[in-house]
Amino acid sequence: MPDFVQHENDNGVGIITLDRPEANNALHAEAARELWEATTELGEDPDVRAIVLRANGKMFCSGGDLKYMVAKENRAALAKALKVTTTYFHAAISRLTRGNAPVVMAVQGAAAGGGFSLALAGDIVIAAESAKFKMAYTASGISPDGGSTWFLPRLVGMRVAQKLALENPTLTAREAVEINLISEVVPDDELEKTVMAKARRFADGPTCAFGSVKSLFAETWANGLEQQMELETLSLAASARTADMNEGLTAFSAKRTPVFKGK
Repeated sequence: MPDFVQHENDNGVGIITLDRPEANNALHAEAARELWEATTELGEDPDVRAIVLRANGKMFCSGGDLKYMVAKENRAALAKALKVTTTYFHAAISRLTRGNAPVVMAVQGAAAGGGFSLALAGDIVIAAESAKFKMAYTASGISPDGGSTWFLPRLVGMRVAQKLALENPTLTAREAVEINLISEVVPDDELEKTVMAKARRFADGPTCAFGSVKSLFAETWANGLEQQMELETLSLAASARTADMNEGLTAFSAKRTPVFKGK
C-alpha cells in the first residue's frame, strides 16, 4: 500500500489524496513516484471520468521536502535527487493535464512551492476561504518546477507571473481568484462537498468532449489561428464517432437530458 499518496475510484471519480500530513504533504522522490503511479493508474482506468486531487491534514502541499534536500551528503547527490523527484512529479502533472478526465483540485491551508504548481495543473481549482498561495521557490534559492513557469503566465499574464515568482507574495484565496489563478473560493466547511459535487457532474458528462477541450486549450499557445481551427475541425469530426455525441444529438431531438457514458 502506498505510504504517501492514496488513490481510489469512487464510482467514476478518481480520488488522489496527498497523505503526508505530518510533513505538510511535502514532496520527495518517493512521494512524487506515488503521485505519478496514482495519476497513471487512474488515467488508464476507463471508468474514471473525473479526478479529484486533495490532501489530508491542515495544508494542501508545502512543495518540495526541504529536510529531504538538506539530508543529501553533497551537491551531486542533491542534484540527482531533484532530477528523480521532478521526473516523477512532472510526469504526474502531464498525466493530469493530458488525460480526458477533468481534474478538480481541492486546496486547503497553504499551497506553496511545488504545491502551488500542482494546484495550477487542475482544470478547476477550488480553494477553502482560509487557503493561501505562495510560489516560495526563490525564498529558498530554488528555481520553479511543476510546470508553473508554463501555467502561470497563461493564467495571470507575464507581469503578474513575474511578481509572484520573484517577490513571493502570499495570496489569500480571494486574491487568487481575483487574478484568475484559481476558479472558486468556498467556506472551509464546504470545500469537500463542493469539490465532489463538481467532480460528480463531470463524471456524468461527455468525457471525450472534455478531453478535446483540454487538448485544444493546451495547444492554443503553440499555434496560429488557422492551425488551431484545423485542430478544432479534426477534433469535431472525431467527436462524430463517439457514442456521447450521438446521445447528445438524440437527446436534443427528443427534448430530454442526455445520458453520457464517456465513450
